[in-house]
Amino acid sequence: MDRKKMKKSTRSSLITYAMVIAVYIIVEIMLNTGNITSLMSGLLVPLCVYVILAVSLNLTVGILGELSLGHAGFMCVGAFSGAFFTKVMAQAIPSVGLRFFFAILVGAAMAGLFGIIIGVPVLRLKGDYLAIVTLAFGEIIKNIVNVLYVGKDSTGLHFSTKDAVSLKLGEGGEVIINGAQGITGTPHAATFTIGIILIIITLFIIINLVNSRTGRAIMAVRDNLIAAESVGINITQYKLLAFAISAGLAGVAGVLYAHNLSTLTALPKNFGYNMSIMILVFVVLGGIGNIRGSVISAVILTLLPELLRGLNNYRMLMYAIVLIVMMIFNSSPKAIEFRARMMEKFNGFKKKGAA
Repeated sequence: MDRKKMKKSTRSSLITYAMVIAVYIIVEIMLNTGNITSLMSGLLVPLCVYVILAVSLNLTVGILGELSLGHAGFMCVGAFSGAFFTKVMAQAIPSVGLRFFFAILVGAAMAGLFGIIIGVPVLRLKGDYLAIVTLAFGEIIKNIVNVLYVGKDSTGLHFSTKDAVSLKLGEGGEVIINGAQGITGTPHAATFTIGIILIIITLFIIINLVNSRTGRAIMAVRDNLIAAESVGINITQYKLLAFAISAGLAGVAGVLYAHNLSTLTALPKNFGYNMSIMILVFVVLGGIGNIRGSVISAVILTLLPELLRGLNNYRMLMYAIVLIVMMIFNSSPKAIEFRARMMEKFNGFKKKGAA
């Protein structure tokens, strides 16, 4: 039975990887033949960012079973730490590609570290309380970045929360983070190919974690906290591990996002409440705990407003309606009963076809 389950999970994983690779090949062919508009080609990197965010949040919401609304905050940490590293190390590492690679590692490490720092006190909370605290964390990070001024000169780094003048930079000094104006001049190192590679790495990490002994322990914590603790599972350790990995991957998405822009600013539309809600909608629409579903829903909900440009102003309304409908569909006893009946009929048709 375990072998059958293993074969099924392996097959499902391979289908997910194959789906991502197939989409990449199709898009590359369309790009090379000029069948994709400049507007749509500009959406390819953001699309990869949203897929990574959706898959990583599903680890916290779907696999761990905790409602987090601070994912945009972890993305913000990754974006600014990655872009900061790229700017500071411009002379030490002339190669843009190599700097971008190290920036991804730095962004993931910083976001993961913040995940641990926030997770230690926050993961003791439950439900709505956890959601509110993580939401507050996202807003705090965004506001700290907006009042932070960092510069560099021959004597080292200078910090201020007043203005750029108070940094008192020497000759040849450079302001790197300029408060609400953010970071400018980040190289455009992010590409669709790199985005796809990062998606596959993210899927590999999450899927292997879920199918491992650690993943089963995390799901045991989700399903029954008391029963998991009674068999010797360290609740805090596994919660913190899942939360930190999820935050680190959100940081990777942030670095990819930052290196697709000339100017990186901590605006509400980039790293605010709406961004966290949008990522949560991706997870809910794709199915809580369904990794492949998160990939598909992120792609659909990102492309839909662009394909229906006239409805672009109603994007958040559309997301809210989708969220309500999916929550009802997944939680309503009648809806659950209806799905069970449909599955029975479907299985009946499959048996008849096999016979």
